[in-house]
Amino acid sequence: MCGLAGFFGPFRRAADDSAEILRKQGLSIALRGPDSDGIWHDDAVGFGVTHRRLSISDLSLAGHQPMASHCGRYILAFNGEIYNHRELRSRLEQEEQGNTWRGHSDTEVLLTCLARWGLDRTLQACVGMFAFALWDRQDRTLTLARDRMGEKPLYWGWQGQTLLFGSELKALRAHPDFQGMIDRDALTLLLRYNYIPAPYSIYRGIRKLPAGHYVVIGVGDRDAMPRPFWDYRNVVRAGLETPFTGTDGQAIDELEARLMTSIQGQRVADVPLGAFLSGGIDSSLVVSLMQRQASQRVNTYAIGFQARDFDEAVHARAVADHLGTDHAELYVTEQDALAIVPELPRIYCEPFADSSQIPTFLVSRMARQHVTVALSGDGGDELFGGYTPYQFMPRLWRWLRMIPAPLRQGIAAMLVPLPAPQRIEKLLTILGATSREDLYLRVRSHWMDTESMILGANEPDSLLRHPDTWRFVKSFEVWMMSLDACGYMPDDILVKVDRAAMANSLETRVPLLDHRVVEFAARLPLSMKIRDGRGKWVLRQLLYRYVPQSLVDRPKAGFAVPLGSWLRGPLREWAEDLLQEPKLRKEGYFDAKRIQEIWQEHLNGRADRSNRLWSILIFQAWLADQ
Repeated sequence: MCGLAGFFGPFRRAADDSAEILRKQGLSIALRGPDSDGIWHDDAVGFGVTHRRLSISDLSLAGHQPMASHCGRYILAFNGEIYNHRELRSRLEQEEQGNTWRGHSDTEVLLTCLARWGLDRTLQACVGMFAFALWDRQDRTLTLARDRMGEKPLYWGWQGQTLLFGSELKALRAHPDFQGMIDRDALTLLLRYNYIPAPYSIYRGIRKLPAGHYVVIGVGDRDAMPRPFWDYRNVVRAGLETPFTGTDGQAIDELEARLMTSIQGQRVADVPLGAFLSGGIDSSLVVSLMQRQASQRVNTYAIGFQARDFDEAVHARAVADHLGTDHAELYVTEQDALAIVPELPRIYCEPFADSSQIPTFLVSRMARQHVTVALSGDGGDELFGGYTPYQFMPRLWRWLRMIPAPLRQGIAAMLVPLPAPQRIEKLLTILGATSREDLYLRVRSHWMDTESMILGANEPDSLLRHPDTWRFVKSFEVWMMSLDACGYMPDDILVKVDRAAMANSLETRVPLLDHRVVEFAARLPLSMKIRDGRGKWVLRQLLYRYVPQSLVDRPKAGFAVPLGSWLRGPLREWAEDLLQEPKLRKEGYFDAKRIQEIWQEHLNGRADRSNRLWSILIFQAWLADQ
């Protein structure tokens, strides 16, 4: 796990100028790679790249980046891990005798594959998580690429005549050509989803490279567009066309085999390794399979809260005791959690308003005291039907369809004048749904009227607002899961974990997102994911082979914090400062009067507006930090 950044422009710079710019870019993301740093630049064409290294594989100088290929043609800066690099190295050696290797890093293997096999073959052959920048000295082209499921981040875009790229926006901001104009349209997406989905970013002209894509950019090539090398839509389509036809037991066995292979690859590291353990289905399964493979006790980590309604640590401890892991837990106070809030603009390079970011940071900080790599259970909900909307939304839509649309809209209109606690307000929203896709958009949205809240903005298309490319999916449940796997997971869940972990110089790995597991999950029939009104059926059955059902069967609980009461209590002064009406009017982004009305509703207890307010507060805190 590392960080990279750089620039590509038509202006020739003095070598000292390029080096200083790259030094500043690298320093801005130093926590992503505290072990070493390096730069490489070609001032004749205005190209430069910097790399910050968190040493995981081959801790020697042989793994230093940016790395030049053996032939000298290519320069690589790479963030991530190639889990099958030993297998790829063996294939390279079989194809060509007399290989000379500097060391045993996956970076060197990836670079050699790119030099010998080319981009397409290499991307198809790699198993891992990655974002990389590859400079071709001969053709003078820059290639940017991102892994299949979007585990590793990569921003890119033109600012004037200069192309900027990097692992985080703060590295782009460190370049003197960075313009930093807020994209008001993207801000509408933050209000709707609490995150800004790819390909958008908070800055105009800067984009996220979509998962499973690469882009090749030549000198002055402003028209270069990302291309997919792996498309989750095609994975879902193929799964529907050639579904798994085996028995329940065969499905469980196959899933176990694929997860075992994934975890075996992801356990390889030259530094201490552990796992997050919440006591839920996904993390418990990952830890169970890790412990089965390990010759020693696996290190596991959990945090607990003193408020019993938000404490999951007791469940994690029960699973850890059963599996015999070396378990550590930290009970955090309200003050511990609140102390993180002012740090969020530093941790997250663009506004990000999933409040579970706070406990995610805390558990990452605790784990980093003992290990450098931690495996997590993310991905199970989206791939195997774990979220509760997947179970109740189809029934809700069937019920709504029995009520004529005009009648539904009339009921909604009559309810508008009534006091609006959250449930009534959500009911009003749901009654107005015109299709199953619109219904899910309304359930997932924190704000519906985003354009009226942000001055001079038009909300751009996003997956949930533009679902036409997924019309081939007939099942409502599979449709919801698919869009979440392409949107919510990479743009919320994986962003949350990556930034929280990297702010603590901790690498996280996600075994469930191995593309071979993902492709198998797409082939499983819905009945092996959702059965008897419960999600993740096949994951549960596999877990029961290792952990008693009584230890893990309970209602799903998120990584939540008591945000509503915090905003009325210890965070009130912080929030009121950010939401001052004169401040909002001067900045000119929001409808200041309406925000004040919503803030007062929350303070008075008329409704819990914390989820709505959090996105605005996070933006305001981020803006003040720029």
